[in-house]
Amino acid sequence: MSLGQDGPPTTRTRLPEGQAGPGGTAGRRAAPRSGRSLVSVVGVIVLLIAAIAFANRGGDSDSSSSGSGSGSGGGKGTAQSQPTSATGEKPVSGSAEGIATGFAQTSQGAQSAAANYAVALGGDGMLDTARRHAIVAAIHDPAVVTGLQAKLDKAYSSALFTSLGLNEDGTTPSGFTYVSRTIPVGTKTTAHSGATATVEVWCTGLSGLAGEGSTKPVSQSWYTVTEKLKWVGGDWKIESSSQKQGPAPVSSDDLAAGADEIANAVEGYGGFTYAR
Repeated sequence: MSLGQDGPPTTRTRLPEGQAGPGGTAGRRAAPRSGRSLVSVVGVIVLLIAAIAFANRGGDSDSSSSGSGSGSGGGKGTAQSQPTSATGEKPVSGSAEGIATGFAQTSQGAQSAAANYAVALGGDGMLDTARRHAIVAAIHDPAVVTGLQAKLDKAYSSALFTSLGLNEDGTTPSGFTYVSRTIPVGTKTTAHSGATATVEVWCTGLSGLAGEGSTKPVSQSWYTVTEKLKWVGGDWKIESSSQKQGPAPVSSDDLAAGADEIANAVEGYGGFTYAR
């Protein structure tokens, strides 16, 4: 379904069809805990996104853009801040491998595609070879899929898995829940020329092992994913992507939840389809 014509881009989220929000008011903030470091801990999810970025770039020295470009339409200009209220455009209705498809050939459509693709690339589905191959094929330009698959198969090695606290084959140790979830905070088009677009997706992520005695507890990280998109077969597809840390806010003093509470939250709360 088309997202409509370009306009002042704004960010909104919608639950997948058939799911309802948790309802009620936001929970009360836990009492601050003294002595907690204000230095943000970079989550292990950065390693996952970095594996994608490394394989996608293939030696390309061009990383994130300088921040110039069109914020809402074709051509080049100076990116400007935008309001955060919803645009009112309907989200896409199509999907492939559980990932939204059918984005509009506009700057807004490119941003929506980039946000959903960042979620897919930062999810735990990337740990399984068959699932990873399906995800990559669904959202990338067919011209780069074969080479990218081979690079990713090498990147997702037993060494990477053990560094995440997983078994050597990428499975989760008994008694634990592996958490890997990317949450886009905002998007920005830095270049758009009709059939190509470059979009930055500012994300926060949760990653780690939830469970009693975990040496890799679930932590939060902040990073920006830059995706170079191409209009292929009636939809936006990734040609290449890169990732950098931040910008990260000052860490809050919220009391950390227990392992079981985190695991239950991740399993109990579904993800979103993102639309600009």
